[in-house]
Amino acid sequence: MLRVALTGPESTGKTTLSRQLAEHYQTVWAPEYARQYLEVHGPNYTLPDLEKIALGQLQAETTAAEQAAQLGRPVVFFDTDLLVIKIWSEHAFGHCPDWVLHRIAQQHYDLVLLLGVDLPWEPDPLREHPNHRQYFYDLYQRELRSQLSNFAEISGTPAQRLEQACFHIDEVLAATASHGAHLS
Repeated sequence: MLRVALTGPESTGKTTLSRQLAEHYQTVWAPEYARQYLEVHGPNYTLPDLEKIALGQLQAETTAAEQAAQLGRPVVFFDTDLLVIKIWSEHAFGHCPDWVLHRIAQQHYDLVLLLGVDLPWEPDPLREHPNHRQYFYDLYQRELRSQLSNFAEISGTPAQRLEQACFHIDEVLAATASHGAHLS
């Protein structure tokens, strides 16, 4: 099964695009656990809160992947990933817990979609840095490159983003199918 994570700064359309992609591919997506957690516990978070969020995100990914597998779907989408926890943890607290770093190194996504900051900022009580999105985007990009991740940068209008994302996903699906055919 193709595992696709969407990542990037706040207010870049990750949730919207995750939902659209799941609908387009008639599959399952894992919502961002941080939003659910912060809606219950409030927007002021500690490092232990980020660790709970990381665990919740991992569980959401596992659940979504299991559901997609049960439905026989070839792809599953994750609205955010642990890279978000790493970047926020380092920004807010100066470091990231070792177990999160270890899990990031183990985590495998077939494709990561890095969403650009060219959409207008949408105010939300859980969002923090409207004027630092490019700074955070650059951090995500640098991290993905250093991890040698298979990632694609997605930008433009919502319709363009969906089109770009589908193009990259279809490429990976085709390559996976072709590789599987060669192994048979």
